[in-house]
Amino acid sequence: MFAIIDIETCGGKFDFKKGRITEICILVHDGLTVIKKFTSLINPECYITPYFTSITGITNDMVADAPKFHEIAKTIIELTEGCVFVAHNVGFDYSFIKDEFSSLGYVYKRETLCTVRLSRKLMPNRLSYSLGKLCAGLGIEIFGRHRAEGDAVATAELFDLLLRLKNSNPLYKNKGVTELMTRRIDSIKKYILNKIPETCGVYYFLNKDREIIYVGKSINMYNRAISHFNNDIKKGKKMLNDLYNVNFIETGSELIALLLEAEEIKKHKPLYNRKSKSELFTHAIDHTINRRKIIQFKIVPYEESEQALISCATYSTARSYLDTWIGEYTLCLQHCNLTEESSICFNHQIKQCNGICAGKEDIEEYNKRAAKVVKRFTYEESDFILMDRGRNADERSVILVENSNYVGYTYIDQFTQCGTPEELKDMVKRQTYYPDTNNMIKAHLQKHTLKKIILQKRIETYY
Repeated sequence: MFAIIDIETCGGKFDFKKGRITEICILVHDGLTVIKKFTSLINPECYITPYFTSITGITNDMVADAPKFHEIAKTIIELTEGCVFVAHNVGFDYSFIKDEFSSLGYVYKRETLCTVRLSRKLMPNRLSYSLGKLCAGLGIEIFGRHRAEGDAVATAELFDLLLRLKNSNPLYKNKGVTELMTRRIDSIKKYILNKIPETCGVYYFLNKDREIIYVGKSINMYNRAISHFNNDIKKGKKMLNDLYNVNFIETGSELIALLLEAEEIKKHKPLYNRKSKSELFTHAIDHTINRRKIIQFKIVPYEESEQALISCATYSTARSYLDTWIGEYTLCLQHCNLTEESSICFNHQIKQCNGICAGKEDIEEYNKRAAKVVKRFTYEESDFILMDRGRNADERSVILVENSNYVGYTYIDQFTQCGTPEELKDMVKRQTYYPDTNNMIKAHLQKHTLKKIILQKRIETYY
C-alpha cells in the first residue's frame, strides 16, 4: 500500500518556524489504483504572507475556519498506517509532516519513496524532474497546480506510469518498487545497525576487502553508529560509500574501550580516522635511575620511550619542557642528558647547578627535587590494579599498571575467588606500550572513581 501525499505550506523547510502546512491531500494507492482520498485546508495558526498566497492561491481568510493540524492528525495517522509515504521530492513533504507531529509530542515514522528519484531511475536523461515540467513532457495534465489535491493527483498518475515502466523493464520487473529505490547505503545501514549492539566497546568499519577503514569506541556502539549515518561531512559520506561490514569488541569498561581504541588506531592506521594526538608525537621525556641511583631525564624519540613523563609533537617542545624543569628545580644538565656523562655541566660553572655532576651535592638532596617533577607526571603508586565494569552483570574488568606503566587488561567472574593480586596479574592480556596511554588513564581517573588495588608503592628512597 502507498500513501501519495502533497502539502502546501506558508514557509520553506529551513524557516519552518515562520511557516507551516496550509493544505494536505492523501491518496491511498493499492499498487493498482487510488482507493481512498482525503483533502483538507489546514489553519497554520500563523500569518500567510502574500508571497505564498501568490504561489498557492491560499489566503488567510480561506484557512480561518479550517481545522488545525492536531484536529486532523489522527486521520493522517490512520490513512498512512502500513503505507509507504510517496511524494514528489518526498523529503520536503515528509519532514514538514514529521515536524508537525513532533510539535504534538508524537513520533511519526513511515517508509518513504520519492517519485523524483524513481523518475531519474526509470526515465534517465530528462532535462527537468520538477513535477510541472515532468508531467508536461509526459502528457499528464495538472488540474490545480500548487494546490495539494491537484499536485497529488498528478503525482499519482506519474506513479502509475512509473509502475508500468518498472514492470516492463527486464532489469527491474521482478523487484518491488521500494526495493528498487533502496540505495546500497540504506541496505548497509540496516545491516550495520542490526549487527552492532547497544553496549560499551570498540567497533571496526570494514571495506569490501575486509580492511579496517575506521575504528571507534563508545559507551553505546549502536547510537554511535547511527551518528555516522547522520553525518553530512564530506569525509564521513565518503567513508560510508566504502563501508561494507562491521566488527566489534564489547569491553564493558569505558576505560578499556578508550585504551583499546587508541591501540587499534595506532596498529591499523585506518583511512578515515583523524590523526590521533599520539600520531603527532615525535619525542617524549623519559625518566630512569642510573647506576649511582640518581634520577635521570632524557629526550627520546616517541617510539623508543619506555618510561615517558610527557609526549611532545616536536623536539623543541620537549626541550622547552626540560629547560623549564631545569630552571624551576635546579636540575643538572648532565643528568638531563644534555651534556656528556662524565662532564661537569655548564650550569654548575655559572652557579645554576648545585654540583651533583661534580660530586659536590648529596644524591638524596638532588633526588628530592627531581622527584617533584616525576610525581607531577606519574601515578601515586607504581603498581596497582583498577577494577571496572565487565561485559555483563556477573563480570568485572581488571586493568593493570606496573612500574608506572599501563600493561593490559582481563576479565574475571566477580563471584569467583580470584586469589592473590599476583594471580590476577598473570591473567592480564598484555598490550603494546605507548607513552600516551598513562595520560589517558590519569585523565579518566580524574573524572571517574574506580576501585584500586595497590600492589606496590613508589620506592621513595629513589625519589
